[in-house]
Amino acid sequence: MSIIDNIKQAFRQGNSVTHLIFINSIVFVLLNLALGLMKLFNFPGDFILPYLAAPADLIQLSHHFWTPITYMFLHEGFLHILFNMLNLFWFGKIFLIFFSEKKLVGLYFLGGLLGVFFYVTAFNTFPFYADILHNSILLGASGSIMAIIVATAVQSPNMEMQLMFLGRIKLKYIALAVVLMSFFGITSDNGGGQLAHLGGALAGYLFVVSLRKGADITKGINWILDAGFNLFRVRKMKVKPNKNSQKNRMSDAEYNENKARKMAQIDQILDRIKTSGYESLSAEEKKRLFEQGNKN
Repeated sequence: MSIIDNIKQAFRQGNSVTHLIFINSIVFVLLNLALGLMKLFNFPGDFILPYLAAPADLIQLSHHFWTPITYMFLHEGFLHILFNMLNLFWFGKIFLIFFSEKKLVGLYFLGGLLGVFFYVTAFNTFPFYADILHNSILLGASGSIMAIIVATAVQSPNMEMQLMFLGRIKLKYIALAVVLMSFFGITSDNGGGQLAHLGGALAGYLFVVSLRKGADITKGINWILDAGFNLFRVRKMKVKPNKNSQKNRMSDAEYNENKARKMAQIDQILDRIKTSGYESLSAEEKKRLFEQGNKN
């Protein structure tokens, strides 16, 4: 089995966490492969990231309206994707203890969308970001993953997680720490990313609180995703059984009995022809004799 076949099999057998990690990793590999090939031929590849990442400027965003989706699968550096995928793996496994795989995918998208909303809104509202507004782009799955982290912490705040060098820490403290770090970092060089973290955190909180009240805020997103997948799904031809044929189907014994009865009737008709002639037959008997002749 080839490497590609192994990857396909692992993807088919994996859960939604595995699928999201695969998609992010494949996008990362393809992006860096394309950039590397362009550099070899001295061809500038600077246009690729702005084409897929989410711009803060509203005019640019209107021209690149797909980027609020594509940015959440986009990573530029190896450490960037490594830490994001590790967090997605760890907290995604905990999330699936309490919620379904479909809800995880829906929350991933919801966290990313609310993250880009926080980012664009803040950059177009606060004067602090005015000087960098037109040159800022957002990329990475951090906002989506933050939604999953906060959702697990809200759902099971006292569950403990083993952290290297720190020991066992409750989820509520982990979530509180990462949210505070993001809040204190909104004026840093990565202020846009920290704003996206806060948007994702709010999505995770609202998801659990709404679900406890009987409302699934990821339902609409999952409906759109299902509709999109169904458009590209190869539909298999369905052959409907003939109900009449099923009703008329008989066993071997019934078939043989029916055949013997018909042959006995034909023999009686032939005997009547010998004694009284063909004209003595009724219309029904002539019809049976004609049909038997055609079968033979």
